[in-house]
Amino acid sequence: MEKKTKPLFIVMSAPSGCGKSTLIDLLLQEYCDLQYSISCTTREPRGLEEDGIDYHFMSAKRFRELLGENAFLEHAEVHGNYYGTLKSPIEEVLAEGNSMILDIDVVGAAKVRDYVRRLPPTDPLRDGYVDIFINPPDMQTLRERLEGRGTDSPEVIERRLANAEGEIARADEYMFQVTNDDLATAYKKLCDLIDVKSGRM
Repeated sequence: MEKKTKPLFIVMSAPSGCGKSTLIDLLLQEYCDLQYSISCTTREPRGLEEDGIDYHFMSAKRFRELLGENAFLEHAEVHGNYYGTLKSPIEEVLAEGNSMILDIDVVGAAKVRDYVRRLPPTDPLRDGYVDIFINPPDMQTLRERLEGRGTDSPEVIERRLANAEGEIARADEYMFQVTNDDLATAYKKLCDLIDVKSGRM
């Protein structure tokens, strides 16, 4: 008989260049019951972005309507565009016995954490809540990774590094921290953490 696992709501944050997206992609391949939370935005799609895959693209009017309905776990306005995480898709996934992972910055994670803490202890969002911060080994390694991408100007890299210091300073707000010094090691730590919290082991 297959062991019943506990649905998790996993919130993950990391400075740019820490390998968070790669780790999340690996986790989505590893766990068939894990789904990725797709954020909503009012900005226009960029490049090859697709609605319902990269973001849920919507009008500002529709976003404000959802705000009025208290439909978001968290939301923010960035450069004149709204971004937000809808509650209902996460609640539906957890109700089906599956888990959801949310990739979000430290500011958004703090809003989600505050929301979840106000819920009753038995609410699935709170009961299955796990937040994880991915740390770089050190700032020099992070600099080398950002420079190695070859996609950002020196000015952008300096800004990302400055942001990273502020984000790392808030890492203790998270339930768990994993340092991505070696991708395979960090990935195994995340899998072990998920297996323990979901009751797989």
